[in-house]
Amino acid sequence: MTLRMGQANVKRWVDDILPLLTDDDPLGVDTFASHVLPLDQAPHAYEIFQKKQDGAVKVMLRP
Repeated sequence: MTLRMGQANVKRWVDDILPLLTDDDPLGVDTFASHVLPLDQAPHAYEIFQKKQDGAVKVMLRP
């Protein structure tokens, strides 16, 4: 089985999801991403995600 994910319509869901993304991680997102990068590396993060480099499945950007 192959699992692939794409980009989401973030603007549509940000107001609902953002309050749930807290340090106690009630949604379990800390282990969901294959890569976690700082926000200032966003261009690199999008590149490795789009090209599926380095096993990138889901990339999370941290502020």
